[in-house]
Amino acid sequence: MFLKRFRKPTPTTDADYVSAYQATGNLEWLGELYERYMEMVYALCFRYLRDEDESKDAVMALFEQLITDVGRYEIRNFKSWLHTTARNYCLMQLRQRPVTVNGHAVADDELDDLPVSHTSDDSAADLEQQLSHMDECLKTLPPEQRASVSLFYLDQKSYADIAAQTGYDLKQVKSYLQNGRRNLKICIEKRNE
Repeated sequence: MFLKRFRKPTPTTDADYVSAYQATGNLEWLGELYERYMEMVYALCFRYLRDEDESKDAVMALFEQLITDVGRYEIRNFKSWLHTTARNYCLMQLRQRPVTVNGHAVADDELDDLPVSHTSDDSAADLEQQLSHMDECLKTLPPEQRASVSLFYLDQKSYADIAAQTGYDLKQVKSYLQNGRRNLKICIEKRNE
């Protein structure tokens, strides 16, 4: 009974765990909280990465990332924040995968040097036409959307990097990307008709 008075209460809600971890830096709190959502994180990673081992590695890497991120951000809803963080992590992993042509990895700078073969299915010609449409449509976007889309997809910058480079705030960057993707898709679909 005497020890109960001096023992700190165990967190029960996600917010309690986040607060306890932010206040103490005790990995036990973060570990217990993360354990609640490990299955969700694994399922999400597997949905994007399509590889069991890579998804398991992603779950572990995300926990390591959380050690610093949970202390840096104000988190109101841990589950949705974790879902977004995991999704972004997986998307970054996919963006870093090498491009493969005929089963062989090709570096980005080698893509321009690839010979275009004219086969009966004209898939190379279709790809070239789609890239041409995308280039033309990118030029039609408003400058803010064009800059955000180019930096994110072509230069592989993060939201924070784009905000720092352009001077837009983080919410503006997300909005410009969302609207830019939508406008790009609409434009490309019109040109493909």
